Amino acid sequence: MPTFTATDGTELAYHVRGEGEPLVVLPGGPMRASAYLGDLGGLSAHRRLILLDLRGTGDSAAPVDRTSYRCDQLVDDVEVLRAHMGLDHMDLLAHSAGGSLAMLYVARYPERVARLTLVTATPWALDMPATPEDRLAAARLRKGEPWFEDAFGPFEAWLAGEGTFDPVFEPFFYGRWDAVAEKHSALADEECNDEAADLYFSEGAFDPAATRAALADLSAPVLVLAGELDGGPRPDLARRAADVFRDAESAVQPGAGHYPWLDDPEWFVGRVTAFLDGRSGSLLSAE
Repeated sequence: MPTFTATDGTELAYHVRGEGEPLVVLPGGPMRASAYLGDLGGLSAHRRLILLDLRGTGDSAAPVDRTSYRCDQLVDDVEVLRAHMGLDHMDLLAHSAGGSLAMLYVARYPERVARLTLVTATPWALDMPATPEDRLAAARLRKGEPWFEDAFGPFEAWLAGEGTFDPVFEPFFYGRWDAVAEKHSALADEECNDEAADLYFSEGAFDPAATRAALADLSAPVLVLAGELDGGPRPDLARRAADVFRDAESAVQPGAGHYPWLDDPEWFVGRVTAFLDGRSGSLLSAE
């Protein structure tokens, strides 16, 4: 397991899967170990995935200063990883809450990114959260599912601030609630650093106006990928996030939830590789 040392002395780990041109991958959660990403549905057959375990998660050490879990404080960990890998610039993919970290990184180091892929990433860094109404609207799309009646009530109550997260509504986060999804979901508790997650979005993490201005000037191409059934972000929110960038395209994966590489690996890998290889223009008319 390769490691590198952050500027504050914290030892950080990353995992390498596959061969070919490197693709640096930032996990979500927030603050979930990168193991949940697997090989992103087989993307490792096309790219060498460099999956970072953020500080205090997975095989990375916890920092002495816990305030360094804040999203903006993690930006330089990504930059040190890039330098450690010897990359003048890099392709970057971020999932979910990792998308806000990626946005802050490209805002600070725009010359270091060749292509940016944001996968089901709610744009917190742009002050564009997924609302409870968004999540309920997406949840209602699942009304025909056999688990819906048991899950919807607790989900609605949780979004209203009543009660805690209940595993009964985990199916809303997956396009297909099958054995693969159940196994994936069951690992979440042991893969997440709850203390770090509580600090990730803490006060001062974001300056949306400055980030928007920086992203509007970003020359690197951007793909913003949403799942058709995902509530955070819904496809319309993902499209509005794409509009912030100078050169961005949005894509909606049919039948997918928050983890689209599990729902239809072939579609996901095909769409992402087409973008990374600069072949996605021919796909846009079909989306």
